[in-house]
Amino acid sequence: MTDETTAGINRLRLQTLAVRETRRFAASRPKARAELNKGAAHYLEGVPLHWMNDWPLPHLPLITNAKGARVTDIDGYEIDDFCLGDTGSMFGHSPAPVAKAIRHQATRGLTYMLPTEDALEAGRLLTERFGPYKWQIATTATDANRFALRVARAVTGRAKVLVFNGCYHGTVDDTFVTLDHGTTINRPGLLGQFADLTANAVCCEFNDLGGVEAALAKGDVAAILTEPVMTNSCMVLPDAGFHDGLRALATQYGTLLIIDETHTISSGLGGYSAVYGLQPDLFVVGKCVAGGMPTAVWGLSVTTAARYAKVNASRASGHSGMGTTLSANPMQFACLRATLAQVMTVKAYAHMDKLAGRLASGIASVIAANDAPWHVVRVGARVEFICAPGPLHNGAEAALAHKPQVERAVHIALLNRGCLIAPFHNMMLISPATKKRQVDRLISAFDEVLTELFARNRP
Repeated sequence: MTDETTAGINRLRLQTLAVRETRRFAASRPKARAELNKGAAHYLEGVPLHWMNDWPLPHLPLITNAKGARVTDIDGYEIDDFCLGDTGSMFGHSPAPVAKAIRHQATRGLTYMLPTEDALEAGRLLTERFGPYKWQIATTATDANRFALRVARAVTGRAKVLVFNGCYHGTVDDTFVTLDHGTTINRPGLLGQFADLTANAVCCEFNDLGGVEAALAKGDVAAILTEPVMTNSCMVLPDAGFHDGLRALATQYGTLLIIDETHTISSGLGGYSAVYGLQPDLFVVGKCVAGGMPTAVWGLSVTTAARYAKVNASRASGHSGMGTTLSANPMQFACLRATLAQVMTVKAYAHMDKLAGRLASGIASVIAANDAPWHVVRVGARVEFICAPGPLHNGAEAALAHKPQVERAVHIALLNRGCLIAPFHNMMLISPATKKRQVDRLISAFDEVLTELFARNRP
C-alpha cells in the first residue's frame, strides 16, 4: 500500500493547507506585489540576492522598518522576527548602542585603511569576550574562513582541509564537498565549478572520530574546519567527547583546528567555545558580531600566530592572498566596539537563553500533543524543530530529516500568523529584544498549524 504521509502528515491535508496559506499571503500583500512588478525586473531572477528566492512565498514582502525583534512591511503588517537575518541580527535590529555608533562615525569617514581608537578598544574586547587570540578583521565569515585556511596551509605545509558532511562555512569553495557512499565528491549543483575540490578537501561525518583519524593519518590535512554544532540543515549536536577527541586527534597528527562560530555564537557569551571550553588553533565568528554591520573576525592562538609570523617573515614579497580593501574600516570598529561592550552582554544572553528555553519547551509540547514524529533541538538562543524523529548524529541523517514540502507549508502558515522564521530550515532565534509575548504567539501559531496538519479525522 502506498504511504500517504510525509513526516507523519496526510499529504492531501498538507497540500490543502499549503494552497490556502499561499493564497492568503498573496491576497494580503497587494502593495508589495505591485511594487515588485514595477521594480524587481532590474535584478537577476527578480531579487538582489538569489537566496531571497528561498523564502516559500508567492512573492516577497517589502520591508519598510525593522526594530528590535519585529519587522514591518509595506502592506502594514508587523511581524515577530525569529529569523533575524539568519543570525546577522541575532542581537536585534538596530541595537541602540550600534545605531548611535553608526551616527557618530558616519560624519568622520567610512573607510581609510588606518586604525582608530575604536579599533584598539575592539581588539581588547574581542580578547575579553572570546579568548587570547591574535585578531584580524574581515567583512564576512566566508572571507575569514578563507584566510584562516590559507594560514593553516602556510604553517603546516599541507594542502587539504577536513570538513564535515553538510557543514556550513559560508561560500568557501574548499568546503563544498560531500560524501557519496563514503567517498568525498564535489557537492552536486555547484555553479561554474570546474576544479575538482576533492584534491584539497576531505569530507567526514560529524561525530565520527574514527573517520577523522583515518583521514588525518594520511598526513596531508592542514586543518579541520568545523562548526561546534552542525547548523546547515537540521541541527546535529556533538556526541559526548566528540570535541575533546577532535582536539586530541588534531594535536596528534599535526593538524590545526579551526572553529567557526558564525551560527553557534548563539550558545552564550563567547560562543560555544567559551561555554564548553573548546581550544581551537584558529577561531572565526561573523554575522552578528558587529550588531548587523557586515563584519567578521578571525583569531590565531598565540602558538599559531608565532608559527604564522615565522612563515610570513620568510616568504617572498608579493600579495599574501589575504585581505580585502574595505575590511577593518572605522565603521566596522565603531559597531564592533558597541556590540561587544554594550550589546553582547551576560544580561542579554541570560534573557535570550530563558526565552529560548521557553520556546523550545513550548514547541516540544505542541509536537508531543499532536503525537508528531518530530523533535526539537536548542543551542542557546537558537531553536529548531525538525520534521523527523531524533536525535540526529551526522549530516547524512540531517539531510534525510529535511522535509521541504512540510517546512514550506509550515513557514508560510506561521508568517500568515505574524511569525517569521528562517527560510532555509526551521531555525528560530531569540534576541535580547524578543518579548515573552512574541514567543507565546509563535508557540500558539505553531500549535494551530500542527493541530490542523495532524488532525485525526480524515479529510
